[in-house]
Amino acid sequence: MHGMINCAALDLDGDGFPEIVLASGFEGPGKPSPGVLTLLRHKGDPRDLWTAEEIGRLPVSHRLRWANPGGKGNPVLIDAPLTAGGAQPPRFPGQVPLTLYDPKSWKPSLITDAGRGLVHGLFIFDWDGDGRDEILTAGFEGIHLLKQEETGRWSRTQLTGDNSSDVAVGHLGKLRYVCAIQPWHGNMVAVYLQQQGEWRRHGIDDSLVDGHTILTADFDGDGRDAIIAGFRGGKRSVYLYFAKDTEGREWTRRALDDGGMSAAACATADLDGDGRIDVTCIGSATANLKWYRYIP
Repeated sequence: MHGMINCAALDLDGDGFPEIVLASGFEGPGKPSPGVLTLLRHKGDPRDLWTAEEIGRLPVSHRLRWANPGGKGNPVLIDAPLTAGGAQPPRFPGQVPLTLYDPKSWKPSLITDAGRGLVHGLFIFDWDGDGRDEILTAGFEGIHLLKQEETGRWSRTQLTGDNSSDVAVGHLGKLRYVCAIQPWHGNMVAVYLQQQGEWRRHGIDDSLVDGHTILTADFDGDGRDAIIAGFRGGKRSVYLYFAKDTEGREWTRRALDDGGMSAAACATADLDGDGRIDVTCIGSATANLKWYRYIP
């Protein structure tokens, strides 16, 4: 495989092992990138080599996520290209085709091409608690919420117009917040709180260099999500941010990895079954993969 950029894993056939969809052929912003989508399946023993079947191509494919927007237990693959095919820097003009693939046929379906310029972040979340996943995107035009209506059509709502690189959603009890790295590959961790119907930004850290990944997790089960943010330049570190108040206005920072992780991406899961959330991160310049166990 060449130019592998992202993957998404899900057990599609119910055998207890996930299949993996891999996006490859990524050459970088402004360069020809065929966006090859490949389905990887094990052949009985997942420790042996797997089969690889090309299931589609979407130029400049960059982020893959599984989602359940219909709420009927029928997951679909969301593919968010970084830019329009052939778009050139610095503004990358063109419409970005956010696309859905149904694993029953792998037939692509356009969600929207209203996004322009560059779309870097993709986050799946049940925004309104109705059992159906919504999509959040982050890019040059800000952060947008996409929801599939009962008719099957998609609505697109702008939450903020601030240039954003990655986005996640968290809770402090009943209070919901949106957090982002800004601008694209930027230096700031921002928290958005809804006030009088608007999402207003509160910058909580501007020391990142080449910020590249953000997510949230409730480490101690108290209903208060911490923020995890990683950056690839400078000190190449991963930081944790914990709210000091119930309103999400004041945050304190701790280093999860101080200088040893050029975090291209992080993920959270209970990997060892101890009932506590762990963090995994993969480093680009540091060329490593780490598992961080939470010990209260």
